[in-house]
Amino acid sequence: MKVKVRAIDFKVDQKLVDFVQKKMDKLDQYYDKIIDAVVTLKLDSTSEKENKIADVKINIAGDEFIAKKKAKTFEEAIDLCAESQRRMLRKKNEREKVHVTS
Repeated sequence: MKVKVRAIDFKVDQKLVDFVQKKMDKLDQYYDKIIDAVVTLKLDSTSEKENKIADVKINIAGDEFIAKKKAKTFEEAIDLCAESQRRMLRKKNEREKVHVTS
């Protein structure tokens, strides 16, 4: 899957980009019609420990799924987004299977 990583107001490390790519590639097993994903990473300007924000938008044919999570680390926020996206993609896949068999 083609993944575009955007970092707002900071330079993203290659290890983080590789981590994002690996997480997004795993989503292909839940829905095979994914076109691409855009992952936006930014720091929240608060004094909270959970100030890392990941926003993941997955484009599929005729639809898109968006998940936005906040956590202590970007990796944790991306994990939470990927889990949310996985649930959405599984539901979409199940709905399509029911619609085809009906």
